[in-house]
Amino acid sequence: MNRFLLLLTAVCTACISACAQDKKENMKTAKVLVAYFSATGTTAKVAHEIVAVSKGDIYEIVPEKPYTDADLNWNDKKSRSSVEMDDSKARPTLKGQKENMNDYDIVFIGYPIWWNLAPRIINTFIEKHDLEGKVLVPFATSGGSGINNSVNVLKKTYPDLKWENGRLLNSANRKMLQGWIDDLK
Repeated sequence: MNRFLLLLTAVCTACISACAQDKKENMKTAKVLVAYFSATGTTAKVAHEIVAVSKGDIYEIVPEKPYTDADLNWNDKKSRSSVEMDDSKARPTLKGQKENMNDYDIVFIGYPIWWNLAPRIINTFIEKHDLEGKVLVPFATSGGSGINNSVNVLKKTYPDLKWENGRLLNSANRKMLQGWIDDLK
């Protein structure tokens, strides 16, 4: 009986190890998309750095109606961004959609932090694209807030999607990005 249990344990360990190795190999060959929204260009710079390191494709999430400086005035409760962020159901219209989403295994989703959250246009992007089965990796830039609350809200809003922990990348260098991306893969 003990030999049987020992043999069974060895077989199970080998299967788990093989599956983990297969996952690691699959992640190394994973097709990456870096999708980002950037109102002022800060998040765009980080997105391009991630593309350079990951060798992925890039896609800018563009609102149908561009944000003006007045729209982004967080001190004005009637500004477009303030009104959108005050309404959890707000979904700004996208200028277009990313084609061929089925081609990607990992999707980095980048955004500036607005009111400790992802801008509502990120919700629009998620809801307009089939992201089921993909690994979603949030990243953000911010003048003062962390990323954790925004990621927690995204995970809660879209619990059926595969979320990785997010990263605040105000000053990302290639070496740090390479380590982060290698850890994901």
